[in-house]
Formats: sequence, structure tokens, C-alpha cells
Amino acid sequence: METRPYTLTIFTENQIGLLNRISNILTRRKINIDSLTTSASELEGIYRFTIIIQTDEPQVHKLIKQFERQVEVIKAYAYIDEEVISQEIALYKLALPSRETSMDIERIIRDHNARIVCVEPNFIVIEKSGYESETEQLLEALRPFQVLSFARSGRVAISRSPQKIRAFLSDIQTQPYPYVVI
Repeated sequence: METRPYTLTIFTENQIGLLNRISNILTRRKINIDSLTTSASELEGIYRFTIIIQTDEPQVHKLIKQFERQVEVIKAYAYIDEEVISQEIALYKLALPSRETSMDIERIIRDHNARIVCVEPNFIVIEKSGYESETEQLLEALRPFQVLSFARSGRVAISRSPQKIRAFLSDIQTQPYPYVVI
């Protein structure tokens, strides 16, 4: 089977140890995490994990089912790249440029739609948001100017189609609790 990148979106309760269990599921299947971000979601009290992995379609379906068996997981989705809108942010720390090179750096910053976020006596910090390829291109353009440090966030993604998480939660809340009579 052909492997490809998948963006997994997992809606959860905020519970200690859940990240460890999710990563263990991937580790047992020998799947590496390429990117991982977590944050609050648009729904109060519900958190979003965005995980990028490389795998095949049958494996990703098994993963989604296994994630959803975790008590704290509300709903999990898997998307291919064409089904999401995604961005990441990168920070570049450069040695303070000389007068001769500062114009070159300013041109590169404009050409890459980046911005300077901090100027200190010995360095400057540049910020760029975009696709991984765009942040990587800016890094390569800045390499001749003494890059002191580089940091990139994980991918943040939103599906192009509605996730229907609100409708899913409404359905759960209106269903009667399955009491067991002894």
C-alpha cells in the first residue's frame, strides 16, 4: 500500500496522560509523528490535537478507530493534504546585519512576506507563517547571513469540509444513557 501524509484531528477532553496514550498507539504501529500541535478548540472545554503522520489508508482507518476507543477522545478525523487548509509559523534569529547586508535581508524579508518581530543590539528575529516549503525557502535564503537559531511550529490545520463536531456532540447529549438493569 502507498504511504502518504495524513493530518489527524482529534477532539478530546483535557486529561493528563492522553498525549502519552495517543503517541503509544502510533509507536506500537511504528508510525512516526512528523508534527504535533495541541490547543483549545472552538468549543469550550474541548481540545484539538493536530498530528501529521505518514501511513497508508487502511492503517489510518484503524488508527482513527483506536483513538476513538480512548475514553477522553470525543471524535477523530483523518485528512489528506488536499482536504485541509494548513499553516505553520517559523522564527529566524540572525546576527545583526551590517549596513552592506541589511538591504539584502530586507529585500528577502519582503520577497517572502515575512516580518521583523524583534531587533536587539546583537540580533534580529524574523517571523514567517505559511506552508513548510515556504518557511524552508526563507531559511535557505537567509543562510548566507549567519542564522543563529531557527524554530518552526507544528502544522495547524482546519478541514475544508465541515467536521460536524457540534452536531456530533449534540447527538451524544440528546441520546438517553444506556442504563444496565440487573
